[in-house]
Amino acid sequence: MNKDCNNLMRNINHQLRKNYRLLLEFKTDDGSKINQTKLTAKGFDFDFFTGGRLTKKGYVFFVYDKGYILLKNGWLKLVQTTQKT
Repeated sequence: MNKDCNNLMRNINHQLRKNYRLLLEFKTDDGSKINQTKLTAKGFDFDFFTGGRLTKKGYVFFVYDKGYILLKNGWLKLVQTTQKT
């Protein structure tokens, strides 16, 4: 049983890290846009994210500190959280 849980957690963490790396790869500045198909082709899985927030511009899905907003026609707007200390 423990081995199954460890494998599940390892697979989830692997996909989250992959999603994060892809968001980093395509992020040129705050508000960059990318086609959803391009991310999916590279292995991005939209079922895996670490959080979300409803904003005036729409629902933002986060993978750690990198986020995206689903736009019309399969486009995404890439955003980043701002840390307040």
